Amino acid sequence: MKMDIRPAHHEDADAITAMLTRLASEIGDSEAFLSDANTIVRYGFGEHKLFHCLIAESAGKHQGLALFYPVFSTMRGKPGVYVQDLWVDESARGRGLGARLLAGVADQAASQWEAAYLKLTVYADNSNANTFYRRLGFRGDERDRPMAIVDDAFQKLRDQA
Repeated sequence: MKMDIRPAHHEDADAITAMLTRLASEIGDSEAFLSDANTIVRYGFGEHKLFHCLIAESAGKHQGLALFYPVFSTMRGKPGVYVQDLWVDESARGRGLGARLLAGVADQAASQWEAAYLKLTVYADNSNANTFYRRLGFRGDERDRPMAIVDDAFQKLRDQA
């Protein structure tokens, strides 16, 4: 089966949302998932584009996606790319599609903003994803610990500006 990988367009917002909804469900984050097609259009294809997306499809059926954006490391002194979401339909898993999507991200980011590295975060309890990423050569840095400030704490921080 031929699998095409292409950049997403604003007309893909419903399909992107559907794939991200499936990803959220598969990793147990359905209740936390708040994006919709309007969110995708506004932030991915609006005036101030905040992310890029590649879509994998075969015979008109969406089989996967990679949603990513530029980052910069002062330690490396170079730009990179952060993959926020990587999802492959269960029927297409085990065929190298995830690796192809990541390769497409790396290529696009290197071409567009000279990215020299790729980062992502994987849930510690997602053993399949951890195995997949390690097989590709990803390694954790024990010094890195992702942290977030959200909701009321985020607003309280903003109020200090």
